[in-house]
Amino acid sequence: MKNTLGFQQLKVVALAVNDLVRAERFYRDTLGLAPAFEGERQMGFTLGNVTIMLKPVTDGWYARPSAELNPRLTFAVENALQTETALMARGVTISDPVRVYPPDNFHIGAFLDSEGNKLWFCSAIAK
Repeated sequence: MKNTLGFQQLKVVALAVNDLVRAERFYRDTLGLAPAFEGERQMGFTLGNVTIMLKPVTDGWYARPSAELNPRLTFAVENALQTETALMARGVTISDPVRVYPPDNFHIGAFLDSEGNKLWFCSAIAK
């Protein structure tokens, strides 16, 4: 089946952390993962083609660290605005309309799956 929504790959899994310094030390030193960058800013750590983004709860992240499965999934798409339109045409609930996410120059939006799980999608803004 051809992918008509423009999905390319899983790009980011975001995990809630209580202590960013401790978590960075764990992913870098204990697990031996390389840092992942968007431009000049470190976004987390690289595992294959996926970035593990660490989101401190002190920065207002909605989730809390948990033994329960709770990562944030972000799909890279060709064009987030077109994907949003195609999802709406299929009756998918858009939970977070596409917006510009500075300073990284991405269009980012989110939709709900059939169970109410929020799934994010993004595309780089052409320069």
